[in-house]
Amino acid sequence: MSSCPTILTSEGNCKDSQISDLADESYSPVKWNEYFNIRDDIELEGGTFRIYRRGVEGPLLFFLHGGGFSALTWAVLSTLITDQVKCQCLAVDMRGHGDTKCLNDNDLSIDTLSKDVIKIIFAMYPMEAPPIILVGHSMGGAVAVHVACKRTIPSLAGLVVIDVVEGSALSSLRGMTAFLRSR
Repeated sequence: MSSCPTILTSEGNCKDSQISDLADESYSPVKWNEYFNIRDDIELEGGTFRIYRRGVEGPLLFFLHGGGFSALTWAVLSTLITDQVKCQCLAVDMRGHGDTKCLNDNDLSIDTLSKDVIKIIFAMYPMEAPPIILVGHSMGGAVAVHVACKRTIPSLAGLVVIDVVEGSALSSLRGMTAFLRSR
């Protein structure tokens, strides 16, 4: 009996050799231009935020990654969505992550991260923004909820949270009922 775990293939066959195939895979960072059309830096007071964009019209899916990740987390999803739906995708490297550089990269408080997102949106769309759907995973989900609760983005059309840390999400959700009633 093999000491390696077995992997079931779609045909139902077990192949121990697939374990060694996994070891040969490259875990190099994703090349941004294979998935996004634009890479840009947004200059704000106190920092420069790296963003990646795909698509030029329609509603904007604004992606916020989880702690320890980067905007490139959303690369494959951005490609799949824009290939099927007329929309724009924007992913940002949050403060202290990826290629974003801030004067204080260690301030990862939910309030600071939320303010960063709001400032980025207003810097990019000083006059009129398209309908914006905030999409956040884990830490990014908690930030998305906080941004939505602040009610400062007039074109906010939706909110998607994925695998949010329960404690921060629950504390954010206190104001969510009132927010939803106001819409």
